[in-house]
This record gives sequence, C-alpha cells and structure tokens, in this order.
Amino acid sequence: MALRIERDRERGVALVVLDRPKKLNAIDLETAGELASLWRELRYDESVRAVVLTGAGTRAFCTGIDRGVEVPQPPSPYAIDDPLLRIGPKANDLWKPVIAAVEGMACGGAFYLLGEAEFVVASREATFFDPHTTYGMVSAYEAIAMAQRMPFGEVARMALMGTAERVSAERAYAVGLVSEVTEPGGAVAAALRAAAVIAGYPTEAVQGTVRAVWSAKEAARTQAMAQAPPLISLGNLPPDRQAELFGARGGGGEPRVR
Repeated sequence: MALRIERDRERGVALVVLDRPKKLNAIDLETAGELASLWRELRYDESVRAVVLTGAGTRAFCTGIDRGVEVPQPPSPYAIDDPLLRIGPKANDLWKPVIAAVEGMACGGAFYLLGEAEFVVASREATFFDPHTTYGMVSAYEAIAMAQRMPFGEVARMALMGTAERVSAERAYAVGLVSEVTEPGGAVAAALRAAAVIAGYPTEAVQGTVRAVWSAKEAARTQAMAQAPPLISLGNLPPDRQAELFGARGGGGEPRVR
C-alpha cells in the first residue's frame, strides 16, 4: 500500500499519508488508484467529517508523478491520458473538507492535490515549485490549479521559472496559497487541530459551504482544464528529450528561494 490512513472516529477526522518517502512521495499508478479509491470510500464513511492529507517524512509532501511511470498516450495532439487527473477529492466527488499539511517540497503534480484541498498548512521549511518548463513540458493542469489560489503573476512566475526558483512557505502565505505557517514538523498537528474544529460542526452546513466556495470558481476552472490536453500534447518535448533534461537536473545550480 502506498497510502496510510488513520481514522480518529471520536473527533471525526481522518489523516491520509502519502507513504513513499524514499521516492519523495511521488505518485505512481498504484498510488493514483489508491487515492481515487480512498476518496470514493470516504464519501460513504459517516464517521469521517474532515480529512488531513500529508506526505510521509519531512523531505517532501509530494513531488508529482513518479518518473519511472510509463503512461501510454493516444496518437492525437488533442487528447492526453493523465493518471493524476483522478487523484484529488473533488475529482472523485468528495465534498468533505480536506486540509493539506506540507512539510518539505511540494512540486509539479503535487498541485493536483493542493488544488483540490480547502486550504493548506505548511511548515516554515516547506517550498513550492513547478519543474515542468525546465524539462521541456507544459505546465497546464498544475498552473490552472494554482491560478485558482494565487495571483496571476505569482502563478506565471512559478510555472515559468521551473527548477530555478522555489517559493518559500512565507511567500506562499503572503500570496494566499498557504493559510498557516508552522514551525518545522508542526504542519500535520496544526492541520489536525483545524480539521477537528470543522468536524465538530454540523456536517450538512460544512459540506454545503464547501460546495458554495467551489462553485464560485468551478466554471472558469472547468473551461481552463478543457484546454490543457492539446496544449500539453503540442508543447511537450518527446519523452526521451525530457529524460535527458531531467538527468541534467535543469542545468545544475542551486534554486533560488524567495
């Protein structure tokens, strides 16, 4: 199992942990399937009224798709198969509140998860970045997800700067991506405290509020997501060239943190 789940039925809170620390909690096909199944399962679990999502260890929340995964693609520039499209709670029709707790790196495909959380709590040592352009890939779904949470210029800068720059937890808090910054190692505890408060309220009111907040931006998000497949198919370099750039670590050098 690539996921761990701990249910506190007394408080009505579940802790979901991406449990691949040696892979920096990158998501392979097994993990993607487990996430989708878990969100659908939680729809029917009345003992769980709020969820905290985090990654095992302190090095990374999630680093996106596992580079060892091979995903066959249809022979059309207007379609793309993306296993990460179904890993989020909203993609699986779960409208119970989900809080993300970030320690370490959150990058690339991690934004599929952060983009479908109600809010994000991060350790002071957390960093956020989007490596796609560095490796010859279009940042489409990730950039669209973050555009729902951050100012346009901040999203554009993060997506275009690739691995050369990382957004600090303090900067992420300043621009609205993160709602609370904790001391190192404290993100999960802070997220669990918030989840317990929310879980203590009448569930109908909570889930109705979640739906109301999402409805405010869902139309624009849906339209934008529909444009992503052809942009990715037409703009991505061939896989072997991506791998070559990935192996070169984006030209070397330490990324700047801001």
